[in-house]
Amino acid sequence: MLAIIGGSRLSQLPILQITHRQIVRTPYGDPSCALTFGQIAAQSVVFLARHGYGNSIVPHEINYRANIWALHSLGVRQVIAIASVGGIRPDLAPGRLALPDDLIDSSWGRKHTYHEGQGVAVQHVDFAQPYDNALRQQLLAAAQQAGVDVADGGVYACTQGPRLETAAEVRALSRLGADIVGMTGMPEAALARELGLAYASLCIVTNWASGLGGQQAAANFNPAIIAGSTDQLQRILQAL
Repeated sequence: MLAIIGGSRLSQLPILQITHRQIVRTPYGDPSCALTFGQIAAQSVVFLARHGYGNSIVPHEINYRANIWALHSLGVRQVIAIASVGGIRPDLAPGRLALPDDLIDSSWGRKHTYHEGQGVAVQHVDFAQPYDNALRQQLLAAAQQAGVDVADGGVYACTQGPRLETAAEVRALSRLGADIVGMTGMPEAALARELGLAYASLCIVTNWASGLGGQQAAANFNPAIIAGSTDQLQRILQAL
């Protein structure tokens, strides 16, 4: 089964033909919301709204461990994580879709692992390539089939949120090699790796990162651009 995690701009998935919803309990507490099951074309899908269906859970308060554990417990083996991001690289302007292949994590205070606590053996999980390459290639092929231009590769920088970054922070992230910036990419990707789930992030560039694209650009979201990008994203999912 394929799981799709929706971000702040995708708390519902209109193309999903819903069959049922299910509340899932985990050893790590409750997921962000009930999980929604259905079909996209011939593909069985389970959908999870990362911020809850009311978009009410801020990035640092998301129970990432419960979300990923719930998907794993249902037999999910592939996870496509949808995320809204700010563009740093000049060609990643608002409206572009991006499929990152690496990340930088500057979040803090979040539960980053399942391997902790008294009596639990320390595990060092290989994370040199945080996104599953086979799943990335599937998404790129689907994008090509759907006629959607997706930026192949790039470094996703995960910040704490919920505030947007300062212009100086964005300049620093750029010097570190970041191409886009968001708030929810970690620890989601690492937790998926710990449970052996193939994980890839399909990002919608909704705005320029702070200090780029003109004054206050980071806080300005063009609804028409976001709607167009969301349509393109759904075309990709239908082509999988």
